Amino acid sequence: MANHTLLLLSQDKAEYQTLLQQAYLPGLTVLAPDNEADIQAALSRADILLGEPDKLRARQKEARALKWAQSTYAGVDALLDPHARRDYQLTNIRGIFGPLVSEYIFGHLLSLTRHLRHYKEQQRLHNWQPIPYQSLNDKTILIMGTGSIGQHIAHTAQHFGMTVLGINRSGREAAGFDNTYQLPALNNVLSRADFVVSVLPSTPDTRGLFDKARIEHFKPGSIFFNVGRGDVIDENALIHALRHGNVGAAVLDVFATEPLPTDSPLWDMPNVVITPHNSGYSFPEQIVTRFSRNYLKYINHQPMEGLVDFNLGY
Repeated sequence: MANHTLLLLSQDKAEYQTLLQQAYLPGLTVLAPDNEADIQAALSRADILLGEPDKLRARQKEARALKWAQSTYAGVDALLDPHARRDYQLTNIRGIFGPLVSEYIFGHLLSLTRHLRHYKEQQRLHNWQPIPYQSLNDKTILIMGTGSIGQHIAHTAQHFGMTVLGINRSGREAAGFDNTYQLPALNNVLSRADFVVSVLPSTPDTRGLFDKARIEHFKPGSIFFNVGRGDVIDENALIHALRHGNVGAAVLDVFATEPLPTDSPLWDMPNVVITPHNSGYSFPEQIVTRFSRNYLKYINHQPMEGLVDFNLGY
């Protein structure tokens, strides 16, 4: 059996090293050096890298033996720019974030629709004042992206009795969705949606998708969630819509620039919830399980899970 060398380029490399040693993967040497000289030595011999996309991008030119890189994130934008290498196999961690992102969406959705923040403030003031609300039942949710994350959100929405609409590239049916549409139908579908959730990746087709003209098609008072990539929406146009009521509220986990600049008006808007790109966290145990399965496929020359198409961008 051929021997392979894995170099860990992750902020959690110590934890990954422990978990991988416990996995007993045949023929695999795991390296997790700390000083630069040892990292350089490891880069000259490692045919496999594992780490966050920005750390992989910073080292990929030096990785002379590179054949496969396993990202610890689902999004791999940093590895897809025109100047990045493409002479290796790249896999990401898609397919494990659905439950986490669904929890995030409906945690915030219930908080907003049931006025939980207002009640907390009323509690502080010892104020007993019911606030009218509407049920999620019979509301319509539009999910941009019908892959594994979108399908988990869709199934949860069905449990609340919601109508679930989806947009994908082909208009193909997807589990959990009542109807799916192609992108040209988006403007018409937006006007029907009480809640709009974007789980879209950053691709040439999605960047700037929600511009000022598109946002004008939102149903007045609708709530917008972005848990995909920040560059799908024009933030200035969103701010204008939030101020004038065309969008009732926004829950934003991703932004065009991260961290979100401290002078962004979004920080101080009462109808905006900001979180630091953590709607779906990559747990090392899950990543090592995925990597282990992929490693066995890799050494047996079988197609790996989460293989990224450099041309499509996901």
